[in-house]
Amino acid sequence: MLWETFKLALQAILRNPMRSFLTVLGVVIGVAAVIAMVTIGKGSTAQVTADVQKMGANLMILSPGQMRFGPGNSGGSERAFALSDVDRIIDQIGSVETAAPSRTSSLVAVFGNTNYQTRVAGTDSRYLTASDWAVAEGRSFTTAEESAGKNVCILGETVRQELFGRADPVGERMRLGAMSCQIVGVLAAKGASSFGTDQDDVVLIPFKFFGRRVAGNMDVPTIYISVRDGFSIERATNDITALMREVRRIGPGEEDDFSLRDMEQVASMLNSVNRVLTGLLSAVAAVSLLVGGIGIMNIMLVSVTERTREIGIRMAVGAQAGQVLLQFLVEAIVLSALGGMLGVALGLALAALGAQLLNVPFTPDAGTIGLAFAFSALVGVVFGYFPARRAARLDPIEALRH
Repeated sequence: MLWETFKLALQAILRNPMRSFLTVLGVVIGVAAVIAMVTIGKGSTAQVTADVQKMGANLMILSPGQMRFGPGNSGGSERAFALSDVDRIIDQIGSVETAAPSRTSSLVAVFGNTNYQTRVAGTDSRYLTASDWAVAEGRSFTTAEESAGKNVCILGETVRQELFGRADPVGERMRLGAMSCQIVGVLAAKGASSFGTDQDDVVLIPFKFFGRRVAGNMDVPTIYISVRDGFSIERATNDITALMREVRRIGPGEEDDFSLRDMEQVASMLNSVNRVLTGLLSAVAAVSLLVGGIGIMNIMLVSVTERTREIGIRMAVGAQAGQVLLQFLVEAIVLSALGGMLGVALGLALAALGAQLLNVPFTPDAGTIGLAFAFSALVGVVFGYFPARRAARLDPIEALRH
């Protein structure tokens, strides 16, 4: 009985294929949009986690005043740190593996006839350990170069490609603004970060060289800290906070004039933003399902009107009201289910395309796909019931007169 009803429903739908397609278009768009948004959102979350791992799972960032993301951003008008603070953190806190100062500025890098605007960071070799960043070619700074503030530099992969292509730049001399420096190494490629910046678009120079020739002072606006394996982030946070409060003479009850964030907090914050945005966009997309349901109800009401005589004949030869109701209800469910299947296919295609364009992993979720499809079928049940009920309540005599 149910199979016959399903075949009758398909026949009725295929009588007007264009009208049927336009009827379910709202469901198709709604399901596709929900699947695409959720899939891209999950991919973004996975990318954030991967970026945090690339930056170093045990990495912490200490800055004066309000926390600002990105290497070397200053903390506004708050008092900066000193180089001695970096040494204190390493020497006095057992949970810290290493720490490094960092300060950045935007300068033009020049080699031959090629100019390229890039980010120049004053730091030392401990920064590479703290941020888990390897030197792919050449070497890092020596202790003598850091102490004397020698004019040497290490290029990020993006800068190397812009100035030298794939050639080996180690040993060459280049200019940063008005300063000349010798290239001693090239960093391993890291790619774009979750903050939308190219991590490889950087040139590292010794901190004292940066302080003398670029900044004009030895203030330290950012300290990168790596927590030793086997120690918790919470313990390191408490130890560093206590030391900085003592060094900066912050009394009991007074607020800290510095910020300390770990990468887990950064990832959690970005993932929370991702989830909220994904939820909002998915809710907006789900409105299309509602619109699609209204379209199905509208076309089924039209179908009932068009097929009044057919309904009367069926009821005159013995069809029960429940059978007529089931026929029209199945038609509505089949329409919405077809829209759901088309929506799933379109949504996965859009998600794959979006993931490729945004450079995030393509991570389809079977639960989300199943839920979106089930919701589309539910739309058929809810919005198809009223037209089906109306058809079942038709008077056979009046229907035959139609």
